Amino acid sequence: MIPGGMSRRYLLLLAVVAVSGFFFPRCRAIFRQLVFSPSGGMVPPRPLPDNRFVRDNRSLISVVRASTIRGAVAQAVELIGGIERLELKGKEVLVKPNVVSSSPPPTTTHPEVVRSVVEMLYAAGAKRVKVGDSSAIITLPTRRNMEKTGIKKAAEQAGAEVLYLEEMDWVEVAPPQARYARKFFVSKPVYEAERIVSLPVIKTHRAATYSISLKNFIGIIHPRNRPSIFRPKEWEEIIAEMNLAVHPDLVIADGTTSMVAGGPWRGSEAETNLIMASGDRVAIDLAGLALIKSFLKWEGVSAIPVWEQRQIKRAVELGLGASSPAEIDILSASRAGEEGDFSKLVEDIKRFVG
Repeated sequence: MIPGGMSRRYLLLLAVVAVSGFFFPRCRAIFRQLVFSPSGGMVPPRPLPDNRFVRDNRSLISVVRASTIRGAVAQAVELIGGIERLELKGKEVLVKPNVVSSSPPPTTTHPEVVRSVVEMLYAAGAKRVKVGDSSAIITLPTRRNMEKTGIKKAAEQAGAEVLYLEEMDWVEVAPPQARYARKFFVSKPVYEAERIVSLPVIKTHRAATYSISLKNFIGIIHPRNRPSIFRPKEWEEIIAEMNLAVHPDLVIADGTTSMVAGGPWRGSEAETNLIMASGDRVAIDLAGLALIKSFLKWEGVSAIPVWEQRQIKRAVELGLGASSPAEIDILSASRAGEEGDFSKLVEDIKRFVG
């Protein structure tokens, strides 16, 4: 449990769920997640892997627009060096989409992005691919959300096993560098995965300012330990600190539709029609933030330099990714017949990242 005591939000949520549990079975399941701490042995944080997608010591980020989602995903990964860099032959891979609720993109990851990635992983020699997430506390169970979004169907059709993480085992992690997230439970299947591919969406967030790659990993944390429950004032720093537990080997951000104001449940949407890819979760968050910033609709992003965002600043302090513009190289490609609009968007991203 994160120290600091229960927030008022937690106590209010607990009371509402407890009362609702008398009438709705789903609320009883949520109540159990909030009240009862899981069991799980203490394990060390996973070591930070080398970024396999670099050139001249720079983290590569691709920004791609193509006529199909499958084509955009494939080209985005190829542009930064290709899926072969993950050395997947015989490996078990955990794919982590954003399934915060049962709403369609950009609230959640597009099922065709999930399908395309799973197929790519198997084509590269992966032995087994699992697709897993745990939804926001008030939208549990994840099982229902995976089905309603179409992610379960897309993942299984591509040959993946689907995991609902709140139903799985947990391990406890205590990162020594953390100031706020001193001890918390992490999904055991994610912790044990040989490779992890993160599939966040690009969207704004009323409480955490934005939600891309760093925020996507909150879905692997037990509901009792999530930032909205304890120390909500340090929400964004806690997001960064929880990323000390496990690390994505590759991030493919779904920008087919982006949320540029409001969020995370609903807000202003933009048909950005792009996919981003990187081996650096900080770098891809910067690029996604720059994309949101270009629309000038969300003051929490538009009024602040992307490097000054609290999630980014704490992640940089922790050494989770690039620490300056000199450590990032942004690559782009478009095959969708909209080069003028796309070129301006890429120029804005490069300008805001620096």
